[in-house]
Amino acid sequence: MKRFLIIFFLSLILTSCNSEIQVNIPINLVETKIPKAYSEDWYKLNNGANKEFGVSITNNKLIIKEFKNRYEAELKIDDGKLLGINQGEWGGTLSFIPKNKEHGERLIKKGNIKYIFEFNNRIYFIEGLAHLSYSGGAIFELTKDANNFTFEKKLEFDDAPEAFTIYKNKILIATHKNFYVVENFEKELIFENTFWTSLYPNSIAVVDNENVYMGIRSGLVKLNLSEKTIIFYKNVE
Repeated sequence: MKRFLIIFFLSLILTSCNSEIQVNIPINLVETKIPKAYSEDWYKLNNGANKEFGVSITNNKLIIKEFKNRYEAELKIDDGKLLGINQGEWGGTLSFIPKNKEHGERLIKKGNIKYIFEFNNRIYFIEGLAHLSYSGGAIFELTKDANNFTFEKKLEFDDAPEAFTIYKNKILIATHKNFYVVENFEKELIFENTFWTSLYPNSIAVVDNENVYMGIRSGLVKLNLSEKTIIFYKNVE
């Protein structure tokens, strides 16, 4: 019995260790003082020639790599796929493309579609645009009934959604300059008027509430949602 308990607890320890997410920040990303938005240092980060970094978690590892702009989003459903297009100031669309090509593509909505995803067995899409003096967007629920699609706005933002992820039944959204946690389609503003305005957040990867990573232009951001602190890693290549 004693031997069995020892083996059992060792198994629990190994399982816990194996489930931990490995985080290794590349040497070219150096922790740096957060610049003030629109300062000289900020403008250097915003240079159009600068790299954008994306984040994801694969095989229990935080993956950080150069991000290429994404203009399409898609989600496969039973009889086809949903395709979202985002062309910035030139607009975009949400369409349904059936497997049976004889039925033809069907326009569902015009708008800048950033993401299409499933959440709690329902389908949602995120729309957003930041252009000139306008910045805004929303989360919509999409419903398919036979051959008909309808959508309902669930939550609106007065700042354009840029990146999102789902963590523990919550939706985390980085907008053009803010950061929200959405639960039961009620939003909580965690960070407001941040330095990443116009640095285009593109992806979010969550280790836990104290270690949330976000890819932006010219670097990487680490957020602590509990203590509401920000660390910035600048690309020095």
